[in-house]
Amino acid sequence: MSDTEAGTGKVVVNRAMSLDGFIAGPDDAMDWILEYLTEFAFPEVMAATGAMLVGRGTHEVGRRMSAGDTDYDGGPVFVLTHRPPDEPERGVTFLSCGLEEAVATARAAASGKNLEILGADVAGQCLRRGLVDEVLVYVLPVLLGDGVRFSRSGLGRIDLEPFGNRQSGPVTMLQFRVRK
Repeated sequence: MSDTEAGTGKVVVNRAMSLDGFIAGPDDAMDWILEYLTEFAFPEVMAATGAMLVGRGTHEVGRRMSAGDTDYDGGPVFVLTHRPPDEPERGVTFLSCGLEEAVATARAAASGKNLEILGADVAGQCLRRGLVDEVLVYVLPVLLGDGVRFSRSGLGRIDLEPFGNRQSGPVTMLQFRVRK
């Protein structure tokens, strides 16, 4: 059954990436992303997003970056982790289930909109298991030289079909469908 027939949004890996292929700099630094994506945003992506599924590491980096910024409006946030925190976090659901169940839970909460997958590890796992419909990449005009690569070794070959590219200031957004 296709996404359209099921009445559900797509599962989309969403990444900001330096021109040399890094999604985070040394020590997981991601502040360089905010230099570009706050001013040169693509609001239609957030409007199409109904929920987010992230890994624990990405969630922690995001928390440090936001420092209390509560301007997020992309729906419920789910964090897939083996170590849920002792104290609950407002607006965040921590999941310690299997990947397929986590995707299904977050996708159901997206209420027919897209489920956005963030984080190198969770995204790689979703891609390997064929759970991703699209990959969206914001290419930023910076060379980092080191950090966390777009994909880690062991991902294997995944064929993509380009279907869109747009420019907003210095940011180029590339869109791909995952061939299944």
